[in-house]
Amino acid sequence: MKGIKRGHTIELEIVQTAFGGHGIARLDGLVVFVRGAVPGDRLKGRVIRKKKDYLEAKMVELSEPSPDRVQPPCPYSGHCGGCQWQHVKYDRQLAYKRDQVEETLARIGALRDIPVRDVLPSQNRFGYRNKMEFTFSDRRWILPAEFPLTGSESGFALGLHVPGTFHKVIDIDACLLQPDEGNRILRAVKDHVKGSGLSVYGLKSHRGFWRFLALRHSSSTGEWMVNVVTSQENSTVTANLASSLAARFPRIRTVVNNVNTRKASIAVGERETVLHGDGIIKDHIGAYGFQISANSFFQTNTLGGETLYRQIAEYAELQGSETVLDLYSGTGTIPIFLSGRAGRIVGVEIGQSAVRDAEHNCHANEIHNCEFLWGDIKECLMGLRIKPDVVILDPPRVGVHKDALAPILGLEAERIVYVSCNPATMARDLEQMGQKYDVVEVQPVDMFPHTYHIETVAKLHRRK
Repeated sequence: MKGIKRGHTIELEIVQTAFGGHGIARLDGLVVFVRGAVPGDRLKGRVIRKKKDYLEAKMVELSEPSPDRVQPPCPYSGHCGGCQWQHVKYDRQLAYKRDQVEETLARIGALRDIPVRDVLPSQNRFGYRNKMEFTFSDRRWILPAEFPLTGSESGFALGLHVPGTFHKVIDIDACLLQPDEGNRILRAVKDHVKGSGLSVYGLKSHRGFWRFLALRHSSSTGEWMVNVVTSQENSTVTANLASSLAARFPRIRTVVNNVNTRKASIAVGERETVLHGDGIIKDHIGAYGFQISANSFFQTNTLGGETLYRQIAEYAELQGSETVLDLYSGTGTIPIFLSGRAGRIVGVEIGQSAVRDAEHNCHANEIHNCEFLWGDIKECLMGLRIKPDVVILDPPRVGVHKDALAPILGLEAERIVYVSCNPATMARDLEQMGQKYDVVEVQPVDMFPHTYHIETVAKLHRRK
């Protein structure tokens, strides 16, 4: 292996997948990661990075394709960061995800004998996303098929990023992950902006007016929210866009303008102006309705969210009288979904606006057994005057803060349901919780078809 250097071409057979979507091959005792490769592929790869105990290679020739491969329907597949596995059969995507959860639990959490159930599939494999964010750029990243020099840039773009980059944006006419009407709105915004006379934002220069376009869709009503993010206010220009869209698309319920003057590349503004409608849309998870504003969190796959919440309810094993503590409660979707199955539910959330949304959603659904505490989990637990029967944990990708684990375990709830979007941090936390709890089983849920992302629910029982 000492003779292999960057730029060398090597022959590989892909044997498994890594969390992150890369294929894994082995060469003389080293792991080789290949983006876009599928188990069963035989290929030639060019070494692009060499480390002490692994290599990264770029596929340059697919000698023998895996039987798990299919032709992706999207012309941007393989170049865009929106999804990574359109070229993989869906049932194999589910199998890869289950294997990754099981392997991560064993490798990071030393949890080798935990039953990991087959992944619950998404009801919709395309058009499942109820929110998409597109980026404006003054440089369009040209795809290899469009130009002989890969990596050339030109002109206007409104689309999605090349994976792993902040300034390379592919101009997108349609994304198959959102409903088709969203693609028609996307193209209409693109045409309007091109004729507006104002420049799009430069991701390197930090100059220009148009920054992001975020589209939200309600699966229950079919309505849309359009959120256009700009670098400054110009009410005349944005109002013209709003009136044009509203006239052309009757199912657009509201159009808002978020103004982000900072360099940070996020589609959230420091202030918001409602240009059309009332600034919200409404959607349902199960029997419960939720009000969604431009910057509030809501499960990105609505039907998948219902599947996830039903799994949480199954693992919570509620009989109707229990006290439930929901940590990281967000806008209250889990407490509200469980409200008819428990006696009392207390949610803890650090975001004040999310707590307000949760309280509003309870009122709108005429729910009276949920309450919400605003603040840091560690501090709220110190002042808690209840003994929960069940604790629900749904932390961010970084997992539960290390200082919060001890007080959570100190509650001595009979059951804990741990919900995670990151198998690695979940495995780390479950290992620590093994001091007092047995992990009974784990259920992965596919919320994001054609991506490597996986949602996972773990059921824990207090050890007697």
